[in-house]
Amino acid sequence: MNAERFKQITGRYGQLRLAVLGDFCLDRYLEIDPTRRETSIETGLPVHNVVKVRGQPGGAGTILNNLVALGIGIIYPVGFVGEDGEGFELRRALAAGLSVRLDFFLQSDQRRTFTYCKPLVIEAGQPPAELNRLDSKNWTATPPAVEAELKRAVEKIAERVDAIILLDQVDLPNTGVVTDGVLQTVDQVARARPELLIIADSRRGLLDFPPVTYKMNVAELGRLARHAEAKDLGALRRKAVALARLNQQRVFVTLAERGILGAEPGGAIEHVPALPVRGEIDIVGAGDAVTANLAAALAAGGGTREALELASAAASIVIHQLGTTGTASVRQIGELLECAC
Repeated sequence: MNAERFKQITGRYGQLRLAVLGDFCLDRYLEIDPTRRETSIETGLPVHNVVKVRGQPGGAGTILNNLVALGIGIIYPVGFVGEDGEGFELRRALAAGLSVRLDFFLQSDQRRTFTYCKPLVIEAGQPPAELNRLDSKNWTATPPAVEAELKRAVEKIAERVDAIILLDQVDLPNTGVVTDGVLQTVDQVARARPELLIIADSRRGLLDFPPVTYKMNVAELGRLARHAEAKDLGALRRKAVALARLNQQRVFVTLAERGILGAEPGGAIEHVPALPVRGEIDIVGAGDAVTANLAAALAAGGGTREALELASAAASIVIHQLGTTGTASVRQIGELLECAC
């Protein structure tokens, strides 16, 4: 991608309106100072003294963070939080993005706020060391009233935006935002508005998802194609193209250190290798950076290869940010692509 084309695509980001539909969670980081370690008088166990607490949107919120960093004009999160302290904290963190509109972000006393609590040991001159995480999730089915509100939100938001990003982050089906009922509504929207970009990703795989643009990793492609996980790049290309033809939608496959594939319904396939590692890395958040940048580039009129190049550069930037779930700005992506040329 040359500099002029980069400016054309990213220069449209400020006019885009994007929705992020999915499981928003609070990433709460507890920074522990090991020099202040104590022993509990009551239990005799070591005490980890927390000297700093910071929170940021996680899950689908990580995608939103990346869209904010890209300068997207208007971003609508579509999801829910509970009526709890974590929900207050997450809403406040979301609202901190000047382009974020909370019109379709629900609060319910029937749900807990999805939270990843991440204790980090911070030592001078050392990268942060993460201890065992403490997670808060919902283990019961999403109440019908909450699901109905989400379905109405999907119908309304489809009339306002240039693209919808769909992220299913929960482990147990139908306990989060992306329920079977919500997927049925997404399918109806996709059929009624075939020109609307909808890009979907799910940690449990996309087997039951409607035919929209898919983004997945190699293992998920294998499950979706109902074959053993392919290792050979040629086999992966063939599987991705076959799926794109079947759904008549683009398919994107992340290949870790081998880069990203992008297949089109007409049979065209693109492969962008990963950029070289430039030091210690942390892969948390790389996939969400890819999803955000694919959606932004495609919504701005970029082609498959252009979207892959931008997404690959963003992922490279994010994995080099330690102790946090990072983001990549247009400036950072442009500088990295210029250096890589």
